[in-house]
Amino acid sequence: MKSTIKTLIVDDELYSRHELKHLLQEFPSINIVGEAESGEAAVMKSLQLQPDVVFLDVEMPKMNGMAAAKALMELKKVPLIVFATAYPQFAAEAFRYDAIDYLLKPYDEDQLQETIQRIEKKLVNNDEGETGKRSGKLPVEAEGEIFYLEPADILYIYRDEKVTKLITKTGEFETKTPLKDLESRLVAFDFFRIHKSYLVNLSYVSKLTPWFNGAYQLQIEGRDEMLAVSRNYVKSLRIHLEI
Repeated sequence: MKSTIKTLIVDDELYSRHELKHLLQEFPSINIVGEAESGEAAVMKSLQLQPDVVFLDVEMPKMNGMAAAKALMELKKVPLIVFATAYPQFAAEAFRYDAIDYLLKPYDEDQLQETIQRIEKKLVNNDEGETGKRSGKLPVEAEGEIFYLEPADILYIYRDEKVTKLITKTGEFETKTPLKDLESRLVAFDFFRIHKSYLVNLSYVSKLTPWFNGAYQLQIEGRDEMLAVSRNYVKSLRIHLEI
């Protein structure tokens, strides 16, 4: 996958564009390359900027979001489309245009997180089909030294107050690097956020156990501890895990 995902925001309301831009800037993989205030402008800017994904409002004057999506599908490079609207009744029609997701305003941050993970997975799969899986080691600076970790050897990562801890096959490491920074470096590998403070390597997930209020607990191969899976991530986690 590209180091960042080129993203275009399309909405005729300035406030809505600013709100979505603010939320998307929290994701290290997202690179906002432009904004458009109409369907016509969305098509023109997609031709110019070649975005990987377009967040597209539905209700806009002249060319609405559905018409814009139809036009975007005719481009040489077809972007992924996420409809972002206050109107739930257009959802069925939206997926005729192969939309990767349908977000309702006001935006739910956990749902937006799931959408970004879905986009990342889609782009990872597309790139791997052409170039193969990314190689390389993760540098972790701790206690004045730099350790180079194989991503495949990392079982899970979590944030504990001001320290990030990496649990690997061979031991545990601590670093001050924020969790979201490590997440961006590992975006091409098989890691998934199960909680705001936890990233797990999906290759080592062995069991999911229902807990309470829709939440689950997750177990990693070779480890005794149970990790909490926020109920907002359960559905997306199962999509990533299951064939």
